[in-house]
Amino acid sequence: ADRGSALATWTNDPEKIRSTFARFALPIVWDFAESCPLSDTTGGFLQAVEWIAKVAQHLGAAGAYGAGVSVRNRSATDAVEGELDLICTDPPYYDAIPYSDLMDFFYIWLRRTLHGLSEETDRAFAAALGPKWDEERNDGELIDDANRFEGSRKASKKNYEDGMARCFARFHRSLRDDGRFVVVFASKDPNAWETLVSAVIRSGFAVTASWPIRTEMASRQRSLSSAALASSIWLVCRKRPAMARAGWDNRVLDEMRTNITQRLRDFWDAGLRGPDFVWAATGPALEAFSRHPFVRKVHSAEDETMTVTEFLRQVRRMVVGFAVGRLLRLKKKPGAAADIPDDEGADDDDPDIEALDDPTTYYLLHRNDFGLEPAPAGACILYALSCGLSDTDLAGRLDLLSRRQGGGADEDEDDEEDGREAEETGPASGDKARLKSWRRRRKDVGLPGPDGTPPPLIDCVHRAMRLWKTGERGQVDGYLNERGLPHHELFRRVLQAVLELAEKGSEERATLEKLQRHEPANTAVAAPTATRPASLFP
Repeated sequence: ADRGSALATWTNDPEKIRSTFARFALPIVWDFAESCPLSDTTGGFLQAVEWIAKVAQHLGAAGAYGAGVSVRNRSATDAVEGELDLICTDPPYYDAIPYSDLMDFFYIWLRRTLHGLSEETDRAFAAALGPKWDEERNDGELIDDANRFEGSRKASKKNYEDGMARCFARFHRSLRDDGRFVVVFASKDPNAWETLVSAVIRSGFAVTASWPIRTEMASRQRSLSSAALASSIWLVCRKRPAMARAGWDNRVLDEMRTNITQRLRDFWDAGLRGPDFVWAATGPALEAFSRHPFVRKVHSAEDETMTVTEFLRQVRRMVVGFAVGRLLRLKKKPGAAADIPDDEGADDDDPDIEALDDPTTYYLLHRNDFGLEPAPAGACILYALSCGLSDTDLAGRLDLLSRRQGGGADEDEDDEEDGREAEETGPASGDKARLKSWRRRRKDVGLPGPDGTPPPLIDCVHRAMRLWKTGERGQVDGYLNERGLPHHELFRRVLQAVLELAEKGSEERATLEKLQRHEPANTAVAAPTATRPASLFP
């Protein structure tokens, strides 16, 4: 059915029929590829049966010596008899996939072919379609879908969080006091994580461990063109003691930083990067936050509590600060074949890194992971949120992101050299964005804002590069001295990091190397404090 529908299309590499569900939707297609079900090719009956037989054989061997299994088709909110040692769940990922809607495609075929097989299957397929949300019973498929709540995003989100908390509370009552509750989650949407974590804490659990486990195939169709995570985060929870007391935000944040630092080093050394690295740190951080029923704010006159949203924002900012810190400590060892991080004696709480402005932080993260090539929009949004920005800010006010279709950095430079403006044609395929090259950014980049707001350091780097290309060294020296950059340690480190990330042999790298070696004239300016870069910009 998956490869024999009128929604199955052709793929050229390799030459075969692409399934109906190349992604989690039923798309409109203008043409389809028709398979021959009686042939031994993709979409044929023989190949389909062969795959099913292989799976059945593997599962049979894997479970041959296991305990007996009882499979029950019922709601997770129903009571569970007895005390359980372990509950493991892979819940719906918020609003990522409309599972039940997609299920209907197969449900109607299974309902027809399995009718009369047994009383159990007849009961399971009694309804005309797969289970949806039932407002009267307050039960059913639990996803965040505003269409089921007259378009109200707020009502849909609340329903998802309340439903998760109700299920988790049921698990809490069904577990032994020393039992474990394991949640598998892999969403890249911050709202999804905030909602899930809120449900875990509300239901009386505390996170005691977490593991990022690579669970997805790198070649799967969805991962080839999206920011889908390659790893799932496995949160291990235990019952929070009934007498657990409220926490204070300053102590919880200090404990979180202590817990997370070594884990971040381990994850980095293990090769985790991009969105996977950001979310892998969520579990260890939650160990400090979730052991309290709620966390009060020390400096609040109204006895306010710290929300999950506020806590996770602090976590994400620390994680991206850690990653950027690794980039700013890059150095070239004499004779080394590649750039390596200078971690010997490195301080993860480097005050310089904490003082780095948000746009520069975003630029270094994006440039390190994706260079100047098109990048998945999902990863761009996650990094923007982690830096306290939005993708709209980056593409508009900050002029760092481009949603131009096709082309690369070289094409940008050619456009400007020829005096032609590159056409902005909207999002490339709707899910791609890329950094603008230094030559394609606005002419006023690197200047203070209308209200005197200091420019980000990456803008200062790009403006210095532009002035250097004009050949007017006096303008370069004037700009560097005006902004206090010759003695600015953090500017020097950002310049070095961008140089290391630039392509070898490129004009960008050559310009950066000349700037790095340049000694500005008339630098009789008081050397600023490196840990207070904001004071350099009047």
